[in-house]
Amino acid sequence: MPRSVPLELIRNIGIIAHIDAGKTTTTERVLYYTGRTYKLGEVDDGTAKMDWMEQEKERGITITAAATTCYWQDHHINIIDTPGHVDFTAEVERSLRVLDGGIVVLDAVAGVEPQSETVWRQADRYGVPRICFVNKMDRVGADFYRTVEMISERLSATALPIQLPLGSEASFEGVVDLIEGKAWVFPEELTEDPVEKDIPQEYEESSRSYREEMVERLAENDDQMMTLYLEGGEVSASELKGALRRATIANKVVPVLCGSALRNKGIQPLLDSIIDYLPSPAEVPSVVGIDPKTGKEIYRSSSEGFPFSALAFKVVADPFVGRLVYFRVYSGKVEARAQVYNSRREHRERIGRLLRMHANTREEVDRVEAGDIAAALGLKNTFTGDTLCNPNALIILEAISFPEPVISVAIEPRTKADQDRLDGAMTKLAEEDPTFVIRYDGETGQTIISGMGELHIEVIVERMWREFNVRANVGKPQVAYRETITVPVKAEGKFIKQTGGRGQYGHVWIELAPGERGSGFEFVNRIEGGVVPKQYIPHVERGIKDVMASGVLAGYPLVDVKVTLYDGSFHQVDSSDIAFKIAGSMALRDGVRRAKPILLEPIVKMEVATPEEFLGDVIGDLNSRRGQVNSIESHGAIKIVRCFVPLAETFGYATDLRSISQGRANYSMEFYRYEEGPQDLAEQLTVKVGGA
Repeated sequence: MPRSVPLELIRNIGIIAHIDAGKTTTTERVLYYTGRTYKLGEVDDGTAKMDWMEQEKERGITITAAATTCYWQDHHINIIDTPGHVDFTAEVERSLRVLDGGIVVLDAVAGVEPQSETVWRQADRYGVPRICFVNKMDRVGADFYRTVEMISERLSATALPIQLPLGSEASFEGVVDLIEGKAWVFPEELTEDPVEKDIPQEYEESSRSYREEMVERLAENDDQMMTLYLEGGEVSASELKGALRRATIANKVVPVLCGSALRNKGIQPLLDSIIDYLPSPAEVPSVVGIDPKTGKEIYRSSSEGFPFSALAFKVVADPFVGRLVYFRVYSGKVEARAQVYNSRREHRERIGRLLRMHANTREEVDRVEAGDIAAALGLKNTFTGDTLCNPNALIILEAISFPEPVISVAIEPRTKADQDRLDGAMTKLAEEDPTFVIRYDGETGQTIISGMGELHIEVIVERMWREFNVRANVGKPQVAYRETITVPVKAEGKFIKQTGGRGQYGHVWIELAPGERGSGFEFVNRIEGGVVPKQYIPHVERGIKDVMASGVLAGYPLVDVKVTLYDGSFHQVDSSDIAFKIAGSMALRDGVRRAKPILLEPIVKMEVATPEEFLGDVIGDLNSRRGQVNSIESHGAIKIVRCFVPLAETFGYATDLRSISQGRANYSMEFYRYEEGPQDLAEQLTVKVGGA
């Protein structure tokens, strides 16, 4: 049976950006102009189709990535609108993992902001080709050319403007198309089409200059364009488009467009650029996986003849239809009610219904094919990052990695009736969100939940109440500190217990060494001559990992440690798994105490935008929070302060900043890395744990 949509006519794209750059507003305009919706949704009045959660409507921000499908010039476009707030960065991570192209929306006033840099790095990691849309060109202070410079400087990208703005701020009315050599003016009326005009005389020189620069840059990055350039003839629009498409898909250049989504300006050319410059599934490299039987690399292509393989990237507990699993098909096809194999968890699953999603509404389909993004009902034991494949052609695709949570709070049900529902609600939310982590603290008897920030935890708790009717009390936020060691040591662990019958005997020698920051835990087995039998070595490692979960300073997880097992002894009769597990834990605990352990605290990268008259107060407040100012830039009357601040010092900062600046300053932040905390902080936390 032939494909329902030819592969070359499919585009899988994501809308990504810093918070409040206009992603959702841009997506709403795309849906309107493609005929997917017949009424414009607005973020500010809570009618945006893609922000369908009640909390999204109330807060005016995107919390969860929403998928939809629309059509433009006979092309089938799957779109994922992602959150911009750093607390929900996992939504961006998993979306980029399965997309073929991205639209990076930038605020023409603010330019490249911190979260723009974060999503850019995420897209780099997955090799996703991008185009940039400089939004809000109608706002006071909008500067297209400065934003293009910031793309080149801050993102280290080859930014190629393919449009120039006609006017700016209140006089912004359209764009100059540098490729076709014409201008487009966008009427104020929503239903009217853009008007094609000749390039105004005052823009002719700059248009010619930017077009020549575009040709030169493309010649540097595309062999065919280099040949045309050296021949010295006029380069046609179709030749320019071909070269620009090849260079964009190869991630060598980034086309830059401009407009104002809120004023409905620039959306149609943006849609054309999605078709013209972003790749179809047939133009991206074949996906690489592992054969679970042999461990060798194998490839799956979206072309005909390859067996079914897909990656589950999102799980949603839908209140109307049940547990939905979103997945991207990389090869082959699958039909509703088909049996598939989850190769990561090694069990068979049966797909119930197949659905194409439009935010929170659904359209049932009979089958999905390579290049499609869809959702399935009936997959009870499939989770984010799992591989689904043909039971007769096994493959494990690379899973999705997520950042570690940085904030924890204790949670308890308000009533006995809430107790039973709380566990179920948390389990479902943890299935949806891999950065929401639950653990039980045996020492205090508390349930601890962890997330990416105060807003993340707040949203989770509110969802428990609204979606699962669970009311809970939440403690004050606690920072997710870590512990590590600073000097190498050798340590012995010997566990001997003699009872009336068979005793217990386990004996190991280990060497501890500090690892590179961010390296995690590494276990090396250097046992020779069978002094510790092979069957006991995994249990030694397990005992070591148990101690790693709660360090010796203040009970925080131990990280960035390399442990080498190099010697030991055993008893023919008394040695056992549990004896060597205890010996391993004893050795690590003793070694860490002598390895000069230190406390690590999470540091965030913060950007504060403040009017100049409040700059001194803002910097003074940051210094009082142990902040390190990295740079100060001027954007007109606004000063941009970039700094690094310990996460523990940022709680309540929004309120304090409003007070300092009479409500005129704002800030954004993202996790940066773990660094050694001051001695007095380690002493405070140690005393607190000791006192408890």
